[in-house]
Amino acid sequence: MFKKILGTAVVFGLASSAAFAGECDISVEATASMAYSTKEININKTCKEVNLTLKNAGNMPKAAMGHNLVISKKADMQAVLTDGNAAGLSKNFVKENDARVIAYTNVLGGGESATIKFKTDKLNNKDAFAFFCSFPGHSAVMNGVVKFN
Repeated sequence: MFKKILGTAVVFGLASSAAFAGECDISVEATASMAYSTKEININKTCKEVNLTLKNAGNMPKAAMGHNLVISKKADMQAVLTDGNAAGLSKNFVKENDARVIAYTNVLGGGESATIKFKTDKLNNKDAFAFFCSFPGHSAVMNGVVKFN
């Protein structure tokens, strides 16, 4: 009887572990109409690292209509965008070694996708966080909030 209970506990333990791992995997799609598939990214505060996948569902090359996903404090967003614009496409419209940037993907052309892994140690509940596309002009409509709860 004890072995049966222990075996059941192990099975349920593995199942909950797999579900837990899934909570730290996030997928977002950038559409051809300059929009993300979501306006809110929820990160469970039990996640120490997150796997974030961005897919550009469009069909245009990245130089013409590329998309990326950048996460920073909402208060830093405009400065990150200004410095990213100066950095240019070759730097994915993100200033090199920008401490205000928590995570970012490369700029992707139509049909491309990328997965990045980032630590959540810079996220908290007292600051407002945003995600946005730093391709020039896109952030006005391609943006959302990041919640860490």
